[in-house]
Amino acid sequence: MILARQREIADHVAAQANVATREARENRVDQVRPAERSAASNGPRLGQSGSERGTDARGLSQAEQDQVADLKARDAEVRRHEQAHAAVGGQYAGSPSYTYQTGPDGQRYAIGGAVSIDASPVPDDPAATIAKMEVVKAAALAPAEPSAADRQVASLADAQRAQAIADLATVRAVERADALDQRL
Repeated sequence: MILARQREIADHVAAQANVATREARENRVDQVRPAERSAASNGPRLGQSGSERGTDARGLSQAEQDQVADLKARDAEVRRHEQAHAAVGGQYAGSPSYTYQTGPDGQRYAIGGAVSIDASPVPDDPAATIAKMEVVKAAALAPAEPSAADRQVASLADAQRAQAIADLATVRAVERADALDQRL
């Protein structure tokens, strides 16, 4: 039930970020008007305004506008990815941290990110460790396109979970043996 709710949250975060990415791409297309394309190809002329020379209202060239659009799309993708980890990871995940690049428009765009996650076993409680590792794995694989590092964390969670299952089986076997000894 908890994992299903966490997956719902991750899907919701991903859907919101997909809308932002689509809007950024649409804005990129809207920014390139036919008049700007022809003016840019003919080069600047005396008496032309910035938009007639192929620059936008912010004074950015077409190449710079393309770079800003790419940075906006990357920013949305990075934020969506890291928010998915944080949303599904719940109490075991930290807040996302980002690496930024300043675009030609002077704005900072997230180009990388990370979310710390506690993948350590719960001391002396294999059942709790099993539940925790299920959440850790789900958080690691929550983004639409998990990275190699994400897959490595999921693999670690699987290994920790397998160990906890073995530990739990041992504890239960000892408990059964003790209960049997007390009957005799």
